[in-house]
Amino acid sequence: MSNRLRELIRERSFATGDFTLASGKKSNLYFNLKPTMMLPEGAYLMGEAFLDKVSDAEADYVGGLEMGAVPIIAAMAALAHERKRRLRAFFVRKKAKEHGARALIEGLAPGESLAGKRIVMAEDVTTTGGSVLQAIEAAREAGGECRLVVTILDRNEGARETLAQHGIELRAVLTAADFT
Repeated sequence: MSNRLRELIRERSFATGDFTLASGKKSNLYFNLKPTMMLPEGAYLMGEAFLDKVSDAEADYVGGLEMGAVPIIAAMAALAHERKRRLRAFFVRKKAKEHGARALIEGLAPGESLAGKRIVMAEDVTTTGGSVLQAIEAAREAGGECRLVVTILDRNEGARETLAQHGIELRAVLTAADFT
């Protein structure tokens, strides 16, 4: 399964060259997983890989920061339902909407709360861990408990160590080393 996912990412979502990442770091490897996520097979494989990585985790919710985590958690939620696993999903906006409910956390029904809930965070590509920490902080402020992050691809550039400093385990489906 991860071999096929790796093939799809290599074909659709991987490039070499001179790139500046969201973290500000320079890299000769670039991963944009959206083209793979938007392919039905890619969405399915990512959702399946994510569920495999959390099979031993006791979690009530899976969440992540917009935009990269949203397709992953949507695919995972559908597969969790199919497998009779009760695992709800939500996402965190980078900044609260300026209209309507002005929500930072989306996907919860009226009266639904993260308070006291166990949360796994999802990420598409992890570099330093800064982006997913933003989502974790929002979930923690809403009363949720997060001790696990699952990423489709870890670039191996410090995220594991950064997250560990916050008491969070990082599990990766693939790493940058799988593409070099």
